[in-house]
Amino acid sequence: MALNGASHNITGDRTGPTSGPPPPLGADSKKDILDAAGSEATGQHTGGKDGGDGEQGKKVKTEKELEKERKKAEKDAKFKAKKAAQATGGEKTAAPKEKKAKAEKEVLPEYVEETKPGDKKMLKSFDDPHFKAYNPKAVESGWDSWWEKEGFFKPELTPEGKVKEAGSFVIPIPPPNVTGKLHCGHALATALQDVLIRWHRMRGFSTLYVPGCDHAGIATQSVVEKMLWRREKQTRYDLGRAKFLEKTMEWKDEYHDNIMGAIRRLGGSFDWSREAFTMDENLSAAVTETFCQLHEEGLIYRSNRLVNWCTQLNTALSNLEVDNVELTGRTLLDVPGYDRKVEFGVLTHFKYAIDGTDDFIEVATTRPETMLGDTAIAVNPKDERYKNLVGKSAKHPFVDRLMPIVADNYVEADFGTGAVKITPAHDPNDFALGQRHNLEFVNILNDNGTMNHNTGKFEGQKRFDVRYTVVEELTKLGLYVKKEDNPMKVPICQRSKDVIEPIQKPQWWMKMESLARPAIAAVQRGDIVIRPESCEKTYVHWLSNINDWCLSRQLWWGHQCPAYLVKFEGEQKDGSDIDNELWVTGRTLEEAQKKAEAKFPGKTFQLERDPDVLDTWFSSGLWPFSTLGWPKKTSDLENFFPTSVLETGWDILFPWVARMVMLSLKLTGKVPFKEVYCHSLIRDNEGRKMSKSLGNVIDPIDIMEGISLQELNDKLRLGNLDPKEFKTAERYQKTVFPQGIPECGSDALRMALVGYTTGGGDIAFDVAVIHGYRRFANKVYQATKYVLGRLGEFTPRSTISKSGNESLPERWILHKLSISSKRVNDHLEKREFSLSTQVAYRYFYECLCDTYIENSKAIFDEGSEEEKESAKQTLYTAIEGGLTMLHPFLPFLTEELWQRLPRREGDTTRSIVVASFPQYVQEFDDEAADAEYELLVECSKGLRSLTAEYSVKDSATTFIKPLDSPTSTILSAPTSLPSMRSLAGKSISTITILSPSDAAPTGCAVYTVGASATAFLDIKGRIDVDKEIAKANDKLRRANDSIEKLKKIMDEEWEEKVSEAVKEMERERLRAAELERGNFEKSIEQFLGLKIV
Repeated sequence: MALNGASHNITGDRTGPTSGPPPPLGADSKKDILDAAGSEATGQHTGGKDGGDGEQGKKVKTEKELEKERKKAEKDAKFKAKKAAQATGGEKTAAPKEKKAKAEKEVLPEYVEETKPGDKKMLKSFDDPHFKAYNPKAVESGWDSWWEKEGFFKPELTPEGKVKEAGSFVIPIPPPNVTGKLHCGHALATALQDVLIRWHRMRGFSTLYVPGCDHAGIATQSVVEKMLWRREKQTRYDLGRAKFLEKTMEWKDEYHDNIMGAIRRLGGSFDWSREAFTMDENLSAAVTETFCQLHEEGLIYRSNRLVNWCTQLNTALSNLEVDNVELTGRTLLDVPGYDRKVEFGVLTHFKYAIDGTDDFIEVATTRPETMLGDTAIAVNPKDERYKNLVGKSAKHPFVDRLMPIVADNYVEADFGTGAVKITPAHDPNDFALGQRHNLEFVNILNDNGTMNHNTGKFEGQKRFDVRYTVVEELTKLGLYVKKEDNPMKVPICQRSKDVIEPIQKPQWWMKMESLARPAIAAVQRGDIVIRPESCEKTYVHWLSNINDWCLSRQLWWGHQCPAYLVKFEGEQKDGSDIDNELWVTGRTLEEAQKKAEAKFPGKTFQLERDPDVLDTWFSSGLWPFSTLGWPKKTSDLENFFPTSVLETGWDILFPWVARMVMLSLKLTGKVPFKEVYCHSLIRDNEGRKMSKSLGNVIDPIDIMEGISLQELNDKLRLGNLDPKEFKTAERYQKTVFPQGIPECGSDALRMALVGYTTGGGDIAFDVAVIHGYRRFANKVYQATKYVLGRLGEFTPRSTISKSGNESLPERWILHKLSISSKRVNDHLEKREFSLSTQVAYRYFYECLCDTYIENSKAIFDEGSEEEKESAKQTLYTAIEGGLTMLHPFLPFLTEELWQRLPRREGDTTRSIVVASFPQYVQEFDDEAADAEYELLVECSKGLRSLTAEYSVKDSATTFIKPLDSPTSTILSAPTSLPSMRSLAGKSISTITILSPSDAAPTGCAVYTVGASATAFLDIKGRIDVDKEIAKANDKLRRANDSIEKLKKIMDEEWEEKVSEAVKEMERERLRAAELERGNFEKSIEQFLGLKIV
């Protein structure tokens, strides 16, 4: 059964580029790039044959291609043996297969780039073994260092030092952690950002892509401390602060090169001369200036409040660094530092004795250990059960403490017992109640999570051991009542997975409400555009409900707070560090000294600097302007601030993006960027979040360079997974990557990731898709190689223009180039990344390779000299436009090929990096040529689809029946039939053009060419009719199911919520399905006619 020209798989499955995201992954015999390079039947040249040029050497076939040929030969042999058996009496046993000798795969030595780093790459001949076929490593080597040395990535300014007329376009990289390892999220961000940078550079903007990395306070210190203990059995305290920081900086320098080297490998066009690090001298000065300025204005203040304390990291954390895990009831959780799992999700009931009476009051808690810090019991003032107890006190059974019973509307009378134990120093709600009732605040925990001196006989025990021992002691005293399941949330540290403890600590805080208001207004006014729109709503909601920000971190690695405690001689008291009035800030110690002297005249004092450092997000919040020189007034700040786009993951919209907006508006009076684009979260091909324990975390370097399954397993062993997790991860790798990951190269990875970006939901990441783009890169390589062979000694016209003598196919490809250029520019302007890749892909693959290049072969072989010259000029313009259009997506490959093209007269452009991006050309816009030639192309597609569907390898008899007079006129033109013959493939021997009034031929498979024509393939004597009718009916049923399913999801909610890119793909799938249905129905009718005959 002939299917739609875009797809030979069943509708509803993933298909080719006109009904799904490129590259096509279905069994599309003409468009599927996984097979196209080796398919002669479609009329495309076979990979390695250089477009059919007999002068070129044959491609050395890959092991996979040889295996494919072997299986095909075996299948053919089996079929012939079966036929032979039937002819000689119908023996059931087929002739034994003859084992075909497997050709040995030519193993090339490792490619070594001979060009000296920084020099322009020496281009090797296509006859070189490494360049006969597309080799990502050979193609991608040598360019980056030359680009950098030549200064192509530096912003180009006017002689006066100003930005060019087109304007500036600036992206500051979201700085990866210096501890980090490149992951697919980094690769996605770099690909999207660099596409925008390269696209703007090619359109004449002064572009700046700022590289750098973040010091990552908690992460880095944690890693270095572990390393220090493992190697030297020392702690940071053994070394002392100065020595520890020195060690950490050495470690940072080593790992910085790893992460930055990996980012370079992705081809990002960063200006490396402006690389920044959040602890560089100027960025540190920016942090100090900000802290001092905001403290002087009263926005930063000292307060003794509850913080999220991680006992593993020994530091406070912000709410954004804590995950709240929801439990439905009793659950045993692993907690770092404990051999056995700890019980959560349980409400423990127990009693307190009422002082001076024989009465008791029952309370309940999910954290029994915190009862050691109880200082009161609260009841609702309207609760009749407890009115007589308000004003009395309960007696603590383990420490010498009376606890007043207070009335407060905070208590819900119908929850639990209606009486609530109050632990002001260890619970946020209790903290507020404690302040209202002037209760005692008793801290029961040491920083390491053990019980302190306020807990009596429990002192020294670990907090979750006490969870059990305190219940045992209550039971002994007859005070324990019961336990019951209770849904709850458990706060977990994102970094250490420790259970967070609320602990009261004196810290530095920033008032946020007054900073949030202008940040909301900037977005609502349109000064900053946030995409997608859903992220803008989340941004506004979060800032509208913002709390003050805890800035202090109890670390050594980071920016030490520029704050000094004034310690008066002979007057110092415990807890004085809590008093905000006893602190001064200073950009230098001398400035702090002067401030203290002015504040406390005549006093004798010493200054003691706060040992804490600032939250890493504090310095990151200054990134867009501190990297350009702020607080100094620099030319970079003048030329490139505000920046243009901040591209990042939606998950750090709150901790980073919103803070940058608030701090920038406060400190510079300007927005930090004009646009925020939030990319999607990358998941595995099953839709699961990337996790080391699942084994689905993929290193982009492994995709670019390839890796065996054994090497993937070896990496798992280095990851310190527990045995159960290791088995799960190993099983996943074996299932998904049985042969490892093939080498795909940076270009293929980049274009795949950009193609995934629809602006919609999360990305289901599949390495097979990336390998499909590697095949597309091979197509680009082979096509350009063929074009260069055809051009020979050739000088292109000095301008991109027509001669006026172009043939119909030439007019058509120039029209496609102009329209495709316009569409790519429009899509990138709207940040429709996926659609931009589809347009560029289709132009190069379908229009240029599958169609125009195929059509031009006949002209080069048989045309006049004038026709050949015209075809060369057009072919050059088409390939030049295609390479420049693809450059932002495939920078290495396009540079390699562009450098091999002859230059236009007077063109001194040194690199495709600074070449002009193709634009819409009015002169090329030719709707008439498009309509005429598109009809020929579609008819040829129909014929190829039919021959492929019915495996007709040769001598195919075909017909084209126009359905109206205009179509008949086009098809009857003298140039039409030769064009269709060149495009339809070698398997077709005759193409007969019928007239609209002719009867439809019988005994044919049918393919509908839109509303204008019908293609027929004579299949009489070539098929088993009953079998084909059954197959066609089955496919018809499945096509109808797909149509019904697609129409069902395309409701009003779908129209409102789904991105345009996804809508376009789904609508194309529906159109394809409906076309397939029509083809099935008509072919079944023809098959039934054959039965009657």
